[in-house]
Amino acid sequence: MIVIDANLLIYAYDTASPLYESSSAWLEDAFSGADSVGLPWQSIAAFLRVMTNPKLHGRQYTLKEAAEVIEAWVAEANVRVLSPTNEHWPQFRRMMFEGSASGPLISDAELAALTIEYGGVLHTADRDFARFPGLRWVNPLTS
Repeated sequence: MIVIDANLLIYAYDTASPLYESSSAWLEDAFSGADSVGLPWQSIAAFLRVMTNPKLHGRQYTLKEAAEVIEAWVAEANVRVLSPTNEHWPQFRRMMFEGSASGPLISDAELAALTIEYGGVLHTADRDFARFPGLRWVNPLTS
């Protein structure tokens, strides 16, 4: 399963981002491909938070527009919204301690835990995820 970090979602819709074109093409391929795609609630919420922010330098989305984008994603046959399982806390705790996460890296530890719970591969442009043992991750924009 491809698990998508918020940064790739944001880059794919932020026309001011230097990664806009590559992210947009990659995301389109992922959503139209045969592999299952996991969208964590954390990534969805981050997309909404950033893309509806009036301080965004690129195209700002209204809440309605951003919600419609998400509705299109989840309507894809290969997309599943990911929620924590009963094993989330033990995995999340392990990622925090073994990955020496604190502060802003706590949300990365949570995403790492969720990805491991679902047996997925996290797709992200954030190298901080290398710190989490057992997490399979890839930057699809450089591979």
